Amino acid sequence: MRFKGVIFDLDGTLLDTLEDLADAANGMLADHGFPTHPTEAYRYFVGDGVQMLVTRVLPDGDRNPETIEECMQTMRHQYERHLNVKTKPYDGIHNLLAQLKARRIKMAVLTNKPTAFAQPCVNGFFQQDLFDMVIGQHDELPKKPDPTGAYQIAQAWGLDPVEILYVGDTSTDMETAVRAGMMPVGALWGFRPRNELERHGAKELIEHPTDLIKLLE
Repeated sequence: MRFKGVIFDLDGTLLDTLEDLADAANGMLADHGFPTHPTEAYRYFVGDGVQMLVTRVLPDGDRNPETIEECMQTMRHQYERHLNVKTKPYDGIHNLLAQLKARRIKMAVLTNKPTAFAQPCVNGFFQQDLFDMVIGQHDELPKKPDPTGAYQIAQAWGLDPVEILYVGDTSTDMETAVRAGMMPVGALWGFRPRNELERHGAKELIEHPTDLIKLLE
């Protein structure tokens, strides 16, 4: 089968955003008088949207709706300050995207990062006509692993889901791909380990971005 499209996750797949996310969340925690966390701990806090991130970083006894909502507002303000400060594309990403573009492979981004942050992240590091679609989390779209966003992209492209590679670095991404009927490809350079990706449905695992080209041939 010849794959005709690739959907990418954003954080941990195209961009290494870990330090900026950690700095923003730790700033939020400090603003509210809560203990902070090491940057590496955020590998397991991020990936499922702002509300889940805030819930995970708060102390167990403070995970009530009022505190979560207040902290979410602070988190958004903090991330506006830290957006694209330490963030950078992973090595090999620009090369991969250039090769896909040259092969006329359709490309899109689907992320649980809110749209207000997803689009500036993409625009900050990639030319604006590179991706056909950039879909971030918003009120009308269920978060991944719900496959609605993936289906929307497939429909817009006029492709069958089996013609699309779905590349991500977390269990959420692999489950999204499985539910959407797309090929789940685990990015081993991202935030989560091999065994998590395998347990949640990865059919292929790649160690470097340009390894994806082999799956098109």
